[in-house]
Amino acid sequence: MKQVEFWFDFASSYSYPAALRVEEVARAESVPIVWRPFLLGPIFKAQGWHDSPFNIYPAKGNYMWRDLERLCESLRMPFRKPSIFPRNGVLAASLACLFSAELWMPEFVRHMFLANFAEDRDISDLSVLASVLERVRQPASLSAFARSAEAKAKLRSATDRAQAIGIFGAPSFVVGSELFWGNDRLESAIEWACAHA
Repeated sequence: MKQVEFWFDFASSYSYPAALRVEEVARAESVPIVWRPFLLGPIFKAQGWHDSPFNIYPAKGNYMWRDLERLCESLRMPFRKPSIFPRNGVLAASLACLFSAELWMPEFVRHMFLANFAEDRDISDLSVLASVLERVRQPASLSAFARSAEAKAKLRSATDRAQAIGIFGAPSFVVGSELFWGNDRLESAIEWACAHA
């Protein structure tokens, strides 16, 4: 059975529902998930964008927010449009990269997404990271590691790898050399992993 790499950015709107449902979908087919936090910002800049395409193209952005509202309602997920978009997810992603091997990391990721897209909290604030760590029964003091050189280096390496394998948006799912982009491609990625073990 091939594993599925789940590439996400904490500021990415459609990464939110993907993060909340990826393990359940994968578990149903016994497919292992590897969580891959990264930053979309450097990838967008390489494409000539200095903001989210949802802000650059207002009609697209308006559609996305309504689509996300409908999607979350259908999935029975809480949703509140962030008062700032996109939020700076560097510290959250740095921490997620540093502790990526920890068993509590997927739960931390889900709660960080809930903080951003259900509670409208500032995920760039270390106190928010600390409170989320406490939610997942980890010491709040771990939040300080988000600013460590090691965490920053791991995030930079992850973002470089994402760009190298052709990732251009989030969420993305990678199965071997196959790339699937978008929350609506999660099931396709899982099916591919099952069919090409």
